[in-house]
Amino acid sequence: MAMQQGSLDLLNDPLAQQLLTSTLPARLAYTWTDGTPRVVPIWFHWNGSEVVFGSPLDAPKLQALHDGDKVALTIDGDTFPYKVLLIRGSVRTDIVEGLSPEYEASARRVFGEEQGGAWVENLRPIAPQTARIRVTPEWVGLIDFETRFPSAVERAMERAHAQA
Repeated sequence: MAMQQGSLDLLNDPLAQQLLTSTLPARLAYTWTDGTPRVVPIWFHWNGSEVVFGSPLDAPKLQALHDGDKVALTIDGDTFPYKVLLIRGSVRTDIVEGLSPEYEASARRVFGEEQGGAWVENLRPIAPQTARIRVTPEWVGLIDFETRFPSAVERAMERAHAQA
């Protein structure tokens, strides 16, 4: 039996683990200072309990993200059947000297060891400090369009099955 949408245990599902270690970007959704929504694609690192992003200190999102703010993110594939990991949680930010280890890990995961290492070395001189943004999951959803569907589709399937 599939775990209930919303359960943090979904993070241990093999599909969630596959997406959390993939080269796909996350899409981070947050509320801008004027109350309007924003979404940005961003590299990430999964440390086993948080999704962690690195960012330049002057990135606009840092004007809007404050410790405790609620955000959402998705990591999703682009081929059908689509695989989608949805996370809602709270944010914590801090400033680190240089590039955060999590940013370095995400660069190596996305580009590969050699090219990721070169990317990091090129950024070091121009990034004496960076921000680390951590999202602690509080709600998790998983969709695979094979056994787990969006809730409205699942309800329609259940109604159709009940009428059959």
